[in-house]
Amino acid sequence: MIMTARGLLFDLDGVLIDSTPVVTRVWTQWAEEHGFDPEKTAREAHGRPSLETIRELLPGADHEALNAVLERREIEDLDGVVPLAGAIRLLTTLPPDRWAIVTSCTRELARVRIQAAGLPVPPTIITSGDITHGKPHPEPYLKGAQALDFNAADCIAFEDVPAGIRSAKAAGSRVIALRTTASENELLAAQPTWIVDSCAAVLAQFDSERNLLQLSVD
Repeated sequence: MIMTARGLLFDLDGVLIDSTPVVTRVWTQWAEEHGFDPEKTAREAHGRPSLETIRELLPGADHEALNAVLERREIEDLDGVVPLAGAIRLLTTLPPDRWAIVTSCTRELARVRIQAAGLPVPPTIITSGDITHGKPHPEPYLKGAQALDFNAADCIAFEDVPAGIRSAKAAGSRVIALRTTASENELLAAQPTWIVDSCAAVLAQFDSERNLLQLSVD
């Protein structure tokens, strides 16, 4: 399948890097400390700003203080943070002004994970500190496209969880979903445009005459 886009918008965790072991360890510990089901909490926290999850689970708590502790644990635990299949190859074929990272984590956490995984660093990174409403709200992907100076409808987003897929679709982007985190049924329920195993299934090149990215998807 061949498709074109003006820009590409990538979620970070579960799309470009594997941070699942860290997320699971940190959220499992947090859930046990606060009396929540560890497996359910870790699963539902994935792909959302941690502050939103804390607010939802502990409405009467000091959310900022709890989030600061949680984030520090994630920043200090980089064991197992590695690039996912095809991520580095795909990113290094793209002009730097044609792609952005749109992540639910903070800028500092995104920075240390990008560095730990050895990914190229794009000029444009949208993090939880840049938005008011997290995924599945469309704001993250609307801001990602705007930062590249494109309409979201002219971009393709790469996501691994239903909340992210719904966010990108609500912004008007087409979505390539990756089978790296959620089940096939969960991905299908969010109705992405395509589903692939990883970024390794995608080849990209820049067509300078048409001023477009051309993607080939297996």
